[in-house]
Amino acid sequence: MSQTESWVLHGLSLLAGHCLSHFDDSSSSLPSSLSSSSSPAAGKTVNMCEEQTVSLVDVLEEDEELEEEASAVLAGSDSDHCSYPQGYVKRQALYACNTCTPKGGEAAGVCLACSYKCHEGHDLFELYTKRNFRCDCGNRKFTELQCKLHPDKDEVNSLNKYSHNFFGAYCTCSRPYPDPDDQVEDEMIQCVVCEDWLHGRHLGCVIPDCVELQEMICELCMNKNDFLWTYADLLAVSGAAAQVKEETGGESNTDAPDKPQVDDVIEPSSKRSREEAESSCRLKQPQRTGQNRLRSGAVFWPSGWRSKLCSCTGCQELLSQANLSFLLDESDTVLAYERKGKNNEQKQQGHDPLMSALDNLNRVQQLEIIHGYNDMKTELKDFLQTFAAEGKVVTPDDIRLFFEQQQSRKRRRVDDGRFYCT
Repeated sequence: MSQTESWVLHGLSLLAGHCLSHFDDSSSSLPSSLSSSSSPAAGKTVNMCEEQTVSLVDVLEEDEELEEEASAVLAGSDSDHCSYPQGYVKRQALYACNTCTPKGGEAAGVCLACSYKCHEGHDLFELYTKRNFRCDCGNRKFTELQCKLHPDKDEVNSLNKYSHNFFGAYCTCSRPYPDPDDQVEDEMIQCVVCEDWLHGRHLGCVIPDCVELQEMICELCMNKNDFLWTYADLLAVSGAAAQVKEETGGESNTDAPDKPQVDDVIEPSSKRSREEAESSCRLKQPQRTGQNRLRSGAVFWPSGWRSKLCSCTGCQELLSQANLSFLLDESDTVLAYERKGKNNEQKQQGHDPLMSALDNLNRVQQLEIIHGYNDMKTELKDFLQTFAAEGKVVTPDDIRLFFEQQQSRKRRRVDDGRFYCT
């Protein structure tokens, strides 16, 4: 294969990834992230496949953006080794296999590497990330599957927590995502406590601006841990579920004194005595009279709010009893995990060789590549359309077969003064 043909195939391999996410309706896109990747990547691929002409530069720029979003979730996890030996991983990308553990059976989750090596071609639910989870792949819950990466596992992981997410259901409405029967455009936001994904319209509150920088706790979790409402009075984002009512009148009090500033709520200094720390516990101090937050709806929290939680002995015990000690750990956040993933990806990446090669080509060679690319793009689109028409899932083997067929018919010709290179 010539060097020019290699560049064309590389560009087309990027396009294949874009088109796959458009035509493979069986694969579920990740719900909206709480950080920079705030919309499913699939929504960006439709125009790419429908446009009449697309340049290689356009594909590379699009691919770079999608890779950055994917790295935020995946680069923080190991794609080659089962995470089971690490125990209950602090946070990792997880999947549930509808093929191996369908609804009606026991819920189970598998790590990123096992989703690639042990469940290729299976019907998987993308769970985004979960905290303190140990890979279940091949344990007792998988009656007919043995893990290829780490077969020696305990029968069950007793400390794992499961939800309806593991069967492809989300939110209080228990609907799938994406939902083919839901015509309403709505983002989904993850609760930092139960880690379920909820539709914005089902949160019972106004979604604040810059939501990607703010963590959310759903109403159900707030009510299960009543003391969180006290923190909400002090820390929560104003204007988002921060409705205030008179204790006596029941109506909004716009003339009420300003709430304490976030900086006023600090953990006791290590220099203070324990007695002084206990006396400064925010949860034990008398609450201000004249206003109360309406205790309904989800609550959004400002950036850095975890560092403002009281860390006196009593509050640490309270959080521990409620299994919420992770709220004192700022590295537990999805945002921190995604930053780690992006940093890992940046360390592994160098300058794109394709972009370097394009810069060194003359105009004739560039036109040759672009025309060849557009020609093969049309063929690839037609190839994928057959799968869409028959409702079949496109597998990596199908894509490999396509390119093998293209390579076997590779030719170089001139037609109407235009150059083609396939």
